[in-house]
Amino acid sequence: MVELASDGKGGYRVERYAIEILPRDVVSDGNIVNLEAAAESVRRAWKKLATSTRQVAIALPASHVITKKIIVAAGQREAELELLVESEANQYIPFALDEVNLDFQVIGPAPSSPDEIEVLIAASRKEKVEDRVAVAESAGLKPRVLDVESYAVLSAFQLVEATLPEGGKGQIIALVDVGANVMNLTVLRNDQQIYAREQAFGGNQLTQDIARLFNMSFEEAEGEKRRNSLPEKYETELLRPFLEALALELSRALQFFFTSTQFNQVNHIVLAGGCAVIHGIDQVVASRTQINTVIANPFAGMVLSDRIREKSLSADASSLMVACGLALRRFDE
Repeated sequence: MVELASDGKGGYRVERYAIEILPRDVVSDGNIVNLEAAAESVRRAWKKLATSTRQVAIALPASHVITKKIIVAAGQREAELELLVESEANQYIPFALDEVNLDFQVIGPAPSSPDEIEVLIAASRKEKVEDRVAVAESAGLKPRVLDVESYAVLSAFQLVEATLPEGGKGQIIALVDVGANVMNLTVLRNDQQIYAREQAFGGNQLTQDIARLFNMSFEEAEGEKRRNSLPEKYETELLRPFLEALALELSRALQFFFTSTQFNQVNHIVLAGGCAVIHGIDQVVASRTQINTVIANPFAGMVLSDRIREKSLSADASSLMVACGLALRRFDE
């Protein structure tokens, strides 16, 4: 959880953040399997946050959302646009419209014609949305926004991109989000997504190996991994091989990008997600790919409140990309 406020000068202030380890098997393939346990974890995180704010933005994994860009005539009223989107959505969504939650966002003028606009449609099965909302409400919170994880990451990524040479303009940037079970590769150029790929690889493999080797529960292993407080043989027997495997998976994903597009190089790799907090991951990836690699920190240019320890936030920043992107929704016009 992340709470942001305005710094009064057009920027942001990090008010609070909290991380709570979700018990194993509460979420499977992005589906909430145990609603009560998920709500209890959210409630604990909110208590850690020690805030009076109850309004929240939450997100669905991209795999639960169907998105489609359409081109329509400019100058239409909201009600006309809604009807148009619904009739378009019927063609693209393989479910009855009364089974989905549907929304749309006008992106701007269409690249091909000034008389047309580009509109993004997003739809998800109602039960996927209702489960997320139920967890937040059971934890005593008030959901205001339901976003898509990948879009939330891209919002936070814009803050990271600003810290790259020349603000990343004209450069090809691979944003790699490595979570518990999935590695998402998004390749961007001038804030436009030019490629995306999802691979089944994540930090849970390492946590399970730690639990096995040191005879711990999954939750204990996850905690020790985050604190980097394991015995010496952890590094040689588990961590090194895991980081090498991760770098290899990423190399393969980049090869798919090169062979399926007209591009043949990447200028920067930005690592995000829970695995990016692992010490030394950037050097292993840079060494394997021969590409400049940085760890995402969307908070680098923000003011920090007195409650935040800068060192702790720097260590956790890359795993807070989705939460940061969601917190930015507070500033939507």
